[in-house]
Amino acid sequence: MTAAMKTFDEASALIASHVAPLEIETVPLSAGAGRVLAADIRAAIPSPRHSVSAMDGYAVRESNIAVGEPVQVAGEARPGAPFAGVLPAGEAVRIFTGAPLPDGADCVIMQEYAQRDADTVRFAAGFGPAKHVRQRGSDFEEGAVLLRRGTRLDAKTLVAAAAADVAEITVHRQPAIAIIATGDELAEPGSAQLAPYTIPDSTSLAIASLAQDAGARVTSRCRAQDDLPALERQAGELLESADIVIVIGGASVGDRDFAKPMFAPHGLALVFDRLAIKPGKPVWLGRAGARLVLGLPGNPSSAMVTARLFLVPILERLQGGEGYHAWRDMPLATPLPATGDRETFARAHWGQAGLEVLGNQDSGVQGGLARADWLIRCPSSQAGLEAGNTVSALLL
Repeated sequence: MTAAMKTFDEASALIASHVAPLEIETVPLSAGAGRVLAADIRAAIPSPRHSVSAMDGYAVRESNIAVGEPVQVAGEARPGAPFAGVLPAGEAVRIFTGAPLPDGADCVIMQEYAQRDADTVRFAAGFGPAKHVRQRGSDFEEGAVLLRRGTRLDAKTLVAAAAADVAEITVHRQPAIAIIATGDELAEPGSAQLAPYTIPDSTSLAIASLAQDAGARVTSRCRAQDDLPALERQAGELLESADIVIVIGGASVGDRDFAKPMFAPHGLALVFDRLAIKPGKPVWLGRAGARLVLGLPGNPSSAMVTARLFLVPILERLQGGEGYHAWRDMPLATPLPATGDRETFARAHWGQAGLEVLGNQDSGVQGGLARADWLIRCPSSQAGLEAGNTVSALLL
């Protein structure tokens, strides 16, 4: 490891200090999936809004009911159509799940214990002691904070947001990203077989998918040949419309590696450049004016690993999230080789006994990447580990 290379933790700290949330906007709740809240969501109404029945049956005042004795049915209560008035003493109201409990009632007897005869009903023994009533506000009260600022809305949290009876939410703007894959050899998937010495551009599509899953909006995804003047023009165009430009490949130090030079005329200032990690040593981050530029390695596995480690937290921070990695202690099901002088992130698959380290960890692997669902964090110079050890892992 050379002194110039930063560690993974140092690079993560630089991201935290250089990436700030984007501006705030208001959007309809119906457009909230995947967005990150910029303000708490408070309940406009309690839940349940009224005390309601948790079962189909009969609402009664329990102290007025005797097993086997006929009880007059005073009416009916349905969701959205409550029983009007107060439950008369000694009578019952036919009630359905979710209907407001009539005034005067304190119990719902399940219909399985009821025998209806015209306008009367008898109740069999054993209907208690459960009341089968959801009390007003038992889930949450009016004004309660249901979702905190920084929460990403998904299927579960959208339930709570809608239950709060809010029509609009305050969120950070979605990051707009542009992706450019460099290399004369790249071809659109499906066409490489028609042109010798080309390879499918397998990475840019995957990075776009990863970014969209992290809440970004992809404004451009393109390929470019290794022509520096053309790349400089293209870089300028992409910087005009994107909050972050992701350039794949061309990050080494060869004569035709133009990833950083293409942004030089646009004021590129590096945040970090080359890290002491494996895979992904060539990854870099910079600024070109107000825009971020992230350089990913050209090898597919390296690109995907570094995108997970750096692009995802950048996108989270742009949307108001913390951008921290959720490392977990997990059991190792297969041996883990010793590491060299760089911190290593090994791809692994979750099996019945724990994490199974993939046999081929080469940075150019593509077929095996489909089986990888975890990254195991291995400190530099770590001795080999046997199955049964606990390792720190991140969902890939």
